[in-house]
Amino acid sequence: MRNRVWDLPIRLFHWALVVLVAFSWWTAETGRDDWHFWSGYAVLFLLIFRLLWGIFGSSTARFASFVKGPAAVRTYLRSGMRWTAPGHTPLGALSVVALLLALIVQVVTGLFNVDEDGLIEGPLAKYVSLSTADWLHDVHEASFNVLLVLIGLHIAAIVFYLLVKKLNLVTPMISGRADLAAGVTPMRRVPTLVAVACAVAAFALMVWIARGLPPFGP
Repeated sequence: MRNRVWDLPIRLFHWALVVLVAFSWWTAETGRDDWHFWSGYAVLFLLIFRLLWGIFGSSTARFASFVKGPAAVRTYLRSGMRWTAPGHTPLGALSVVALLLALIVQVVTGLFNVDEDGLIEGPLAKYVSLSTADWLHDVHEASFNVLLVLIGLHIAAIVFYLLVKKLNLVTPMISGRADLAAGVTPMRRVPTLVAVACAVAAFALMVWIARGLPPFGP
């Protein structure tokens, strides 16, 4: 029976992030620094929203529902990777957490970043020394390669589930629905107002950071 497994905010977050990561890479490679910053701010907004939604959102979006310990991962692997609950599998949860952490590193280092010529700087660069900002610039560039590896593994896992496990993970992330076994509890929603509140809070925090914090500067 087809039931709701992903809410609209999660699906919008996922696909917007796909577009923005690709756009951020393109703007960096082509020297479109202004657009790169705007793209970074958009990713920052999405990440803040996702962290809030992981606390206050629907059941499958909440970190408490899918972030498990090593024992859960071992049990999942020993079961032949069988999973009936809606949402992320224990192994998929590791991928989600790793990707979110890698994106956070990208965004945070970008905020303090100063380019090689010292002409372009992130909104929080004034809070650190030039040598620290230069180091963060190197981390920003190097960590993107880590992000690419994680994205590659994520895509490989999707292909594996499709070809080997005969489980399509992409369609539910578009439609929000998937087949669930009888007796399995579907996703529990929260009021739309909660999503609006999380989005407003995330946008306000993003603007505050982008403006340079305190009252817009050190």
